[in-house]
Amino acid sequence: MSDYDEISPFYHQKKINLVVADYRGYGASTGVPTLTDLVQDAHLIFKGVGEELTRRNLRKGLWVMGRSLGSISALELAYHYQGEMKGLIIESGFPSVVRMMTHFGMPAHGMGLGKIDQLCLERIKKIFLPTLIIHGEQDWLVPLENGKDIYRNLGTKEKELLVIPSATHNDIMLVGFKTYFNALQEFIEKIDRIKEK
Repeated sequence: MSDYDEISPFYHQKKINLVVADYRGYGASTGVPTLTDLVQDAHLIFKGVGEELTRRNLRKGLWVMGRSLGSISALELAYHYQGEMKGLIIESGFPSVVRMMTHFGMPAHGMGLGKIDQLCLERIKKIFLPTLIIHGEQDWLVPLENGKDIYRNLGTKEKELLVIPSATHNDIMLVGFKTYFNALQEFIEKIDRIKEK
């Protein structure tokens, strides 16, 4: 989470506020990270952030963003809380953990992972929120095809896929700095204009 101490001013320059949360066991957070807790905690964080935004009268423009592993949490929230969110942003994401397991060569034979992957895609098809997907062209950790799969399967027509040329998984913001932040601002403003009509 502290990584965003230096990055957050760039969001603010584009008139975007942000709330960042660590996974269990990451940064200063306690506990042990598990996939189950990753999904369950997303609901608790969403509820807590929502309560704070309501208290501050800021609830009307809530977007959820997930980066890398956080894409699982963001897609989970988008599926369940579409009426409470304005849109979704996925950076360097993937549609299911199954993709990462097979990408890294983990044993998958006879585990029914294909069915799990298909169920994840079916859920993504039921997400109708405006969505911006940002992915590095040279991302070897989470290959670009994952971002394209999310894009293809989203149920919304209000979606964009931004590929940052030459960017990998961990330098996407640095390599495409201006393009990255301009895309965030322009997509959010575009959706705001559409909603106002």
